[in-house]
Amino acid sequence: MHPEQFIFKITDDLIDIRFESMFELSQLRCFVAVAEELHFGRAAERLHMTQPPLSRQVRLLEHQVGTELLERNSRSVRLTAAGRSFLPDAARLLRLAEEAAATARRVATGAAGSLAIGFTASVGYGLLPSLVSAVRAASPGVRLTLKEMVSGAQLEALDARQIDMGLLRPPVEHGELAAEPCAQEALVLAVPEATAADWPQRPALRDCEGRPLLMYSPYEARYFHQLVSGLFERAGVLPDIVEYVSQIHSMLALVRAGIGAALIPAAASMLHFEGVVYLPVRTTPAKPVELWFAYRKDNDNPAFNALKDVLRGTLAAGR
Repeated sequence: MHPEQFIFKITDDLIDIRFESMFELSQLRCFVAVAEELHFGRAAERLHMTQPPLSRQVRLLEHQVGTELLERNSRSVRLTAAGRSFLPDAARLLRLAEEAAATARRVATGAAGSLAIGFTASVGYGLLPSLVSAVRAASPGVRLTLKEMVSGAQLEALDARQIDMGLLRPPVEHGELAAEPCAQEALVLAVPEATAADWPQRPALRDCEGRPLLMYSPYEARYFHQLVSGLFERAGVLPDIVEYVSQIHSMLALVRAGIGAALIPAAASMLHFEGVVYLPVRTTPAKPVELWFAYRKDNDNPAFNALKDVLRGTLAAGR
């Protein structure tokens, strides 16, 4: 079969390759070695081969390209004008091929690639920064994408394979997902600074009896609504619910405005709202807020196993 001409163009950000018959990387490697050494003998030594097959590879390449790239005589070798033009791109193709193979190997071992992590807002105040730092230290070649989502949206994103892991609130009831509890934390009471002196320094739930309280929405913040409502019910406490809110930021803004107090996860107390005071709350259990991590059972991302190991290590270090 008569080989067809190979046509290619490389720019800074684009490789445009069109061909019907491709030359081989081994041919490029031979040409680049000869072009850099300008001596077939030294090029053959460099490639750990003999001269006859080296010469054949260069001839085949020239045949594919459709023009001579080297001028040869018994005393010297030099590049033709076409060869001088061809050399930088040929060398770049070799580098790209080597880099592509190296990247593929790193991705296969989990040392490179990408990971998408979903997280609820309050996780961003505590666990998430430590986890991101640990992942970057352990796997600097892995690109992280962080997506703040409510727990229900994370379950949908996991189902659609849009994220690799979700840091969310229970329950996780999905046959294709695996989930494990990974952390527990206490609640704190956020109160307006103007009325902080009216509260005990370490209040119990019964101290909320009859006081204006901000409650989580039963729809947009179902987990915290059920958690806080259940704690009050078991304690026999009937607070005065003045507003239902879904986001902790909004809840704290209302606390600052003096609308009422609010029970929030302890990690969220890292948000320094002027005019808001945080008080530790006595509850049973002492750390009623649960965080789980969920993932697809069939996740085949090689970087994911490393992520799970880093998460467990981060949790162990924080205990």
